[in-house]
Amino acid sequence: MVVDVAGSGARRTARWPWGTDARGRTPWTRGRVLAALAVLSAALLVFHSAVPNAVGRLGSALEAFLPWLGLAVPVLLVSALVRRSLTALVAVLLPAAAWAGLFGGLLLPADRGTHDITAVQHNVSDENPDPTGTARALIGSAPDLVALEELTPSALPAYEAALAAAYPYHAVEGTVGLWSRHPLTDVRRVDIRPTGIGEGWNRGLRCGVRTPRGEIAVYVAHLPSVRFRASGFGSGPRDESARLLGAAVAAEELERVILLGDLNSTVDDRGLAPLTSRLSAPRRGLALSWPAAVPVARIDQVLTRSATAVEVRTLPATGSDHLPVTARIRLDAS
Repeated sequence: MVVDVAGSGARRTARWPWGTDARGRTPWTRGRVLAALAVLSAALLVFHSAVPNAVGRLGSALEAFLPWLGLAVPVLLVSALVRRSLTALVAVLLPAAAWAGLFGGLLLPADRGTHDITAVQHNVSDENPDPTGTARALIGSAPDLVALEELTPSALPAYEAALAAAYPYHAVEGTVGLWSRHPLTDVRRVDIRPTGIGEGWNRGLRCGVRTPRGEIAVYVAHLPSVRFRASGFGSGPRDESARLLGAAVAAEELERVILLGDLNSTVDDRGLAPLTSRLSAPRRGLALSWPAAVPVARIDQVLTRSATAVEVRTLPATGSDHLPVTARIRLDAS
């Protein structure tokens, strides 16, 4: 009588796919590389601020797209199942928990409680072929405040004419402007021009707004663009402009502040720390705004002090390469 030990072992392996494989590895001893990748993904999510910026501003580049690290979770999960590795499956829980802790709240249902102001922030694009249509689309969401960037001298009259009836108060400084249902006071330019840029570069505006809940300060800003270059993430001018804007906000005498603007990065980017350390980001809504065709990041921001943006979402596309962002804002008691 001959016993086919090898054959019965092969049949057992086929029958029990989560058992020992042909090389003698158990579900707990295989998949260690996948487990290491899961731990690395979790570490980058939790300790992203430890990634240095000294070389190519790698830290800022990572943080600008930090939520997309969550894509590692389904990829690693499927790989662990295919590999039949319990070690990898357990390790995948780490980046999943880290992502949920950082960004899960943005996916929760919107806070439907009371709010005091609705604001729209939109980079309308200096190549927008339909300024009038864009303005009418923004009016359709019935905001109290409309902040626009990339206003050109040729398109500005069209925006002013289309918005005049619904928004009798407005101010424009350079290429940024604010339209309001409520009276404006103490309108002034905010100098956020980085070193090396000429005098004609005006992208910062501050207005007092007399709301039924009292006066608030509203800032409209368009920070310099960033570029991926051979030397790395080119965010130097943007970071300098953010520092200047942060200093202006810090010096603001009114307690309640709303900042509306194209800040050319996400709120996780350390380059915006002069602003995000002083102002709060919305609690609900991913509201990816750029590029309009396939949005991958929210670089159009609504930040507040002594106020809460209880919800932020995008509006349908206009003639711009950005999507409009609208926020419902609750003002704190003054």
